[in-house]
Formats: sequence, structure tokens, C-alpha cells
Amino acid sequence: MKEIEKKTALIAGASGLVGNELLHYLLEGQEYERVTALVRSTLNMKHPKLEEKVIHFDEMEQQKEIFAVDDVFCCLGTTIKKAKTKEAMYKVDVEYPVQMAKLANDKGAKRFLLVSSMNANPHSSIFYPKIKGKLEEKISEIPFESISIMRPSLLLGERDEFRFGEQAGEFFYSLFSFLFIGPLRKYKAIQGRTVALAMYKIAQMNKRGIDIYSSEKIEQISMK
Repeated sequence: MKEIEKKTALIAGASGLVGNELLHYLLEGQEYERVTALVRSTLNMKHPKLEEKVIHFDEMEQQKEIFAVDDVFCCLGTTIKKAKTKEAMYKVDVEYPVQMAKLANDKGAKRFLLVSSMNANPHSSIFYPKIKGKLEEKISEIPFESISIMRPSLLLGERDEFRFGEQAGEFFYSLFSFLFIGPLRKYKAIQGRTVALAMYKIAQMNKRGIDIYSSEKIEQISMK
């Protein structure tokens, strides 16, 4: 029997809620022989398949060879509280992922999988959904074989940092979760690990073109 050729992957945002769960799926699965994690500081994690690259994201252009992989998983994102300014937040949420995508595409990457936001809209008057919409637009212009965009609603799970908005949202959801049925199902909160598992599975589907996944669709795929 012919041995299945294994792939290589690159993940950015591996210290975040979705990214950390996704990194474990990538390392523990059989599909990848090497997983490169782009990080600003070490993850303090050891695994025979893991190659940790501690970089300054402003200097990605100087390390192009890192991006010579099959599948790219982008889970980058920050908050205005952490970034301090809208300009700094835009750089992390838009400029870094787009530059990473361009470098990976130039190096022959086939698939790009992205964590966006449920209400992403480049024409929104609200800053966060607007920049996520801009991100989706820019990524969609890059000619990957496949682009998969996750649009999860409120993400549930344990974070390394306290985020008041998410904590308040989780509290509200715990009180009124029974309301999120029927037409409101798309607003139902979703576990970070569920999004991660769906991303991992989608990357193995050999899809072509651009696909956008709502929370409901993400949940369905994770259970297959």
C-alpha cells in the first residue's frame, strides 16, 4: 500500500484561544510531518513535529523560507485594550495576516485558513467588524487553491488574558443560552476548541475556492 504523503503546516496565533487548541490538533494528527508556529515569545512546548519560530512580525519579509508550507492557519488577533491604538490593532488584525498570506502564496502554499468574526463587514461603521471585513477582502484577493474563513460568534474557553467583553458575553450567554435556537442559532456561542477542530478537518477536505463558515456550520463540521 502506498504511503500517504504528509503535509507541512504553519500556524500564527498559537498562544490564543483557538490557536492553542488548533496547534494540538495539528501536532497530534497524522496528516502533518512538520508544524511551524510563528510566535512573538516562546510557547515553552516540546514536540518532535513542532518548529517554533520566535519572530518580530514586522520582519516576516526577512524570513520568507518559513512560509514554504502546504497549509497556513491564521489565528492572529488582538484587542484595542492590548494594542492601545486602532492603528496598532489594524496592524495585528489585518496587515500581519495579509503579509503572511502573500509570503505563503509566493512560496507555494495551497490552503489558507483564517479566523475572522461573525459580523465581518468592510462597510461597517463599527471598527472591529470593519477591519475583519477588510481582512477578508484582502485575503480573498490572494490566489490560493483554497481559502477557508471562519466566522465564529462569541468564543468560549479559557484564555491566558482577561477580556471583559468576552467575560460579560459568556455570563450573558450562560443566562440566556435557551434563546439561541431557530433563526438565532447563528448567534450561539461556540467553544474555541470546536472552531479549531473544524479548521483542522476543513484543511483535510482538499476544497477549492473561497468558503465562509458560520458558527452553525463550524459546529456541524466539528461533529462529523
